[in-house]
Amino acid sequence: MEAYEVEVPSYFLCPISTQLMKDPVTVSTGITYDRENIEKWLFSCKKTTCPVTKQPVLDTDLTPNHTLRRLIQAWCTLNSSYGIERIPTPKAAVDKSHILKLFHEAKKSPQAQLSCLQRLRSIVQSNESSRRYLEAAGAVEYLASIIKKDALGWDQDSDFSKASDDALDILYRLEISDSSLRKILGDDDQFLEGLLHVLKCGNYQSRAHAITILKSALNVADPVQLIGVKPEFFVEIVQILQDKISHQTSKAALKLLVELCPWGRNRIKAVGSSLVLVLIELLLDTSERRSCELILTLLDQLCGCAEGRAELLKHGGGLAIVSKKILRVSHVASDKAVRIISSISKFSANSRVLQEMLQVGVVTKLCLVLQVCSSQKTKEKTKEILVLHSRVWNQSSCIPPHLLSSFSFS
Repeated sequence: MEAYEVEVPSYFLCPISTQLMKDPVTVSTGITYDRENIEKWLFSCKKTTCPVTKQPVLDTDLTPNHTLRRLIQAWCTLNSSYGIERIPTPKAAVDKSHILKLFHEAKKSPQAQLSCLQRLRSIVQSNESSRRYLEAAGAVEYLASIIKKDALGWDQDSDFSKASDDALDILYRLEISDSSLRKILGDDDQFLEGLLHVLKCGNYQSRAHAITILKSALNVADPVQLIGVKPEFFVEIVQILQDKISHQTSKAALKLLVELCPWGRNRIKAVGSSLVLVLIELLLDTSERRSCELILTLLDQLCGCAEGRAELLKHGGGLAIVSKKILRVSHVASDKAVRIISSISKFSANSRVLQEMLQVGVVTKLCLVLQVCSSQKTKEKTKEILVLHSRVWNQSSCIPPHLLSSFSFS
């Protein structure tokens, strides 16, 4: 909005944004805010207090302040000559009965179901309150049921396949609460099977949505479900990384794998899906800090098993790229990279591997870690590696003479 040439009454301004309110609503503490700002405060930022009074907001229902909105509209009209546009009247909030009626109508035919989903998408895009009303009316369970059914018989050209894509898109936009996620996970794996089917057969957008929803779902899953994740999930998640659908999707896939790999035999399943080799290729191509940290965290987890270490050593650039990231990304990345090299040096270091560590600069980088400002824990682990193989490396020109005199390598 253009700069005003008239003074805006202070009670027309949102206390959060200090901008003219378009949809004023009042919270339980009696303070009025613009709907968009207070919804972001309460629901996206998950704050529990009133921004002005600092009192707890015990009831998150927002009451439209119609009187104030009409006053603002009248004031805008009165000052239109100054270039101030009249704020539009907000659309009425969707109530539960209307949503339930949509679900009932959707049962009549596949076309009616598509129409219902189009309406639900329109509702979910409107505001935070509408998303909460949808969830309270059972929209999450309804949408999940469509995805479950689609897994039983996928037809790329059918209306039902289109309905599944639409349902997944709406679920993605809903930002589902933890309680609803637990409900659709339930005691069986039907919803997870539905997501797996999307990962296998869906288009790029649906697969990206499926990864994000899967990550949220498994964050609230019980240990039995995490341990029992099928190997096919790892295969499809690795394929997501290879396809490079988007930076956001790849990062969601990496975070999902970080959560999954520590459970049960998931490291073995992940290694069997060629994850280690794919991660090394990704590490070769990226310099973005958070992505490097996630990749190195995963490699650290996978190198905790013999199969993971063997896969890393199988790749010609594995040791080289891991050591290259030390001191070049972040303290976290350096710590994870040193831990990976430590696992290799303790459990998989034959003569060929030790020579490779000299040739590709791993030993030189480890010596450098001792000289710079690394964490004490990282320095201690680095020294352990150097001491462990000092008889092989102490004659090498890769180790600076002053370090040989400073530490006992023999």
